[in-house]
Amino acid sequence: MAFARKRRGPVADELPVADINTTPLIDVMLVLLVMLIITIPIQLHTVDLNLPVGNPPPSDIKPEVVRIDIDGASHVLWNGVAVADESDLKAKLGAAAAQPAQPEIHVRPDRAAKYDAFADVMVAINQAGLQKLGVIGSEQFIDK
Repeated sequence: MAFARKRRGPVADELPVADINTTPLIDVMLVLLVMLIITIPIQLHTVDLNLPVGNPPPSDIKPEVVRIDIDGASHVLWNGVAVADESDLKAKLGAAAAQPAQPEIHVRPDRAAKYDAFADVMVAINQAGLQKLGVIGSEQFIDK
């Protein structure tokens, strides 16, 4: 069914339509968008690296390993010997950092140890400037 417009007189037919036809604008914008997508080159995120070829010779010098254990009562042990306090730990870490070949630091926290003790040890290692660090025994934290 078509609805008929009521005529209000000769002036009503001569008035311009106040609605904006946006269909041609949308068509042009879509064509421009498609052209833009087609013309943009595909960017590959690659980095050229010149890597050495071959196997490095095996090192005859085995690195020293320092074990820092944190027991269930949050006491810190340096190679199995109890550390008196935080300043003693920092002194030992400073001496280890001053060595010509820095030792590997293996931190093994107990499951029952407080996180604060572990965080304090990690901060002390970072402040000492030691670079070779590993957290050992993380399998004990997996819930079964």
